[in-house]
Amino acid sequence: MGSGRVPMRRWARPGSGGKKAGKNPTDRGKMGTKKSVLVEGAGGPLGAVIAGANVLERRMLRATIEALVVARPEPTEDQKQNLSLDGGYDHPTGREAAAEAKSTPHLHRGRERTEDRDRTPGSKPRRWVVERTLAWLSKCRGIRVRYDQKDSNYLGLIQLACAWYWYRRLDRLGQCDARRSPT
Repeated sequence: MGSGRVPMRRWARPGSGGKKAGKNPTDRGKMGTKKSVLVEGAGGPLGAVIAGANVLERRMLRATIEALVVARPEPTEDQKQNLSLDGGYDHPTGREAAAEAKSTPHLHRGRERTEDRDRTPGSKPRRWVVERTLAWLSKCRGIRVRYDQKDSNYLGLIQLACAWYWYRRLDRLGQCDARRSPT
């Protein structure tokens, strides 16, 4: 007859969050999804990727750089492409990914303290820009709690929120007028 187990119907299974949601916590894996976002100097998102919460940031850096939606200008001797990173990327893997992207990495280690007098006038801390953008994305309900089982649907929601961010920003600056007729 069998073992007496009744197979669970497909519609009755709880959503697992897809392949990029981390391992089972009973196997010492971390549940959830990690978002990695690449932003420009003022905080506008340029590219985003997702992975399981148990994946290290430095392993996501190459994919994040490759996820750029906007074409970046080629770096020259006068105008270099800078990449501000936190201490999680201070590893040969992270430095190698930045070098492949022809960017100059600026690594901030948590133990370093920058005094206000050490900073040049008019410059601002660079690593807070990404945290602010991630905090804004977390205000979107569909992104804060992952309801989608398919990874592509969840990444699509993040990309839609990034596009909405750019629309609102350009509208605020007066560079985008949706009420204007195209003729």
